[in-house]
Amino acid sequence: MSAVCGGAARMLRTPGRHGYAAEFSPYLPGRLACATAQHYGIAGCGTLLILDPDEAGLRLFRSFDWNDGLFDVTWSENNEHVLITCSGDGSLQLWDTAKAAGPLQVYKEHAQENLLVTGAVDCSLRGWDLRNVRQPVFELLGHTYAIRRVKFSPFHASVLASCSYDFTVRFWNFSKPDSLLETVEHHTEFTCGLDFSLQSPTQVADCSWDETIKIYDPACLTIPA
Repeated sequence: MSAVCGGAARMLRTPGRHGYAAEFSPYLPGRLACATAQHYGIAGCGTLLILDPDEAGLRLFRSFDWNDGLFDVTWSENNEHVLITCSGDGSLQLWDTAKAAGPLQVYKEHAQENLLVTGAVDCSLRGWDLRNVRQPVFELLGHTYAIRRVKFSPFHASVLASCSYDFTVRFWNFSKPDSLLETVEHHTEFTCGLDFSLQSPTQVADCSWDETIKIYDPACLTIPA
């Protein structure tokens, strides 16, 4: 890294790291945190940079590496050393600038943001990591005819539902070895529409070519998934 001070502008070059967010410390005058990522955030890791101004421009006070790109940063409002970042892997990292190593803690609540699940005429469901789509990360088998729709539960990160021309709605938890949680067979024709309620964690609606629309609470959602 190299620093340049030209007139009123202070600059620090960060080779191989592309900046995504910068925030001044509310406690220490001039101290700046910057969240960065490799390869423009498309792939690679990330680095949190803590910078202080000096006569030459900007001086690196501390840096922390993370195994995915860092896209935002903010300082704690009650501790001058603590700040938090968010990364492309869906996690938040808590850092302490008084410590050379870190993070202090990781909060991983958005693990599926890079996950896409597809259903097809071959009766299979496949999960894909959008950061690397060369091969699926899981496959769910059980339907006997083409899959018409797939939906993620808004309340359970690894739970999804699918409906099919085999007249069924199936509920899955792809994080479990026995992924199929329940098969609902209450239609007599192609089941084409499906959705989870955004208000109730147990409620589902579906519709079918048998001229019925149903709202119900499948047993698998009334117990922990």
